[in-house]
Amino acid sequence: MFKRIVMAGGLAGLAAGLLLTALQALQVVPIILTAETFEHEAATETAGHAHGVGEVGGRHHRAGWAPADGLERAVFTGIANIGTAVGFGLLLTAAFALREQVTLPQGALWGLAGFGVFFVAPSLGLLPELPGAEAAALAERQAWWLVTIVCTGCGFALIFLTRNWGMRSAGALLLVVPHLIGAPEPQFHGGAAPASLADRFVVATTIANAVFWVSLGALTALIYRRFG
Repeated sequence: MFKRIVMAGGLAGLAAGLLLTALQALQVVPIILTAETFEHEAATETAGHAHGVGEVGGRHHRAGWAPADGLERAVFTGIANIGTAVGFGLLLTAAFALREQVTLPQGALWGLAGFGVFFVAPSLGLLPELPGAEAAALAERQAWWLVTIVCTGCGFALIFLTRNWGMRSAGALLLVVPHLIGAPEPQFHGGAAPASLADRFVVATTIANAVFWVSLGALTALIYRRFG
């Protein structure tokens, strides 16, 4: 059983991670690169203005390491995507192991639930952000994201995996709790990139993540059944 879980989660995660990387290369990365040009232009303009009024002087600022554009960036993105996909694939196979059997459509539905838990619910409060966008403190956003996925995951489990209406009502309440609390807001809204580009980014990332999650769920179920 352990071998079955690891093999199914690993192979499905590898395939889904490569698919996500390809989708991002086609429709997400070009938007990010465009946004980075706006970010760099804004940073250069700000630095030039500060130097002109004597706020920077002769100081030089060194940016942290980042992969170079092109192949190196694509490779590191792919490695991160595959690692994340394998982790989620193992979670799915562990869930499948607790059930008597799982079909391909059921696997796709489990993937759709993962899409709702890990992407849709957090995005209702914190939309995917382009480089240069104003945002609240990172620790606050991470804490709200974690609370949201825990509440949403538990809420889905109570609604769809129990038959007691009291438990289902509690699950529905859990779904709305993080949004009643509210996501952390930045002091100022906006960013270096135009709003139209930010909207395109939200649509592109939503499509890529939806395809990724549904394919991950379906592939995990398919491979899990094969190894059975």
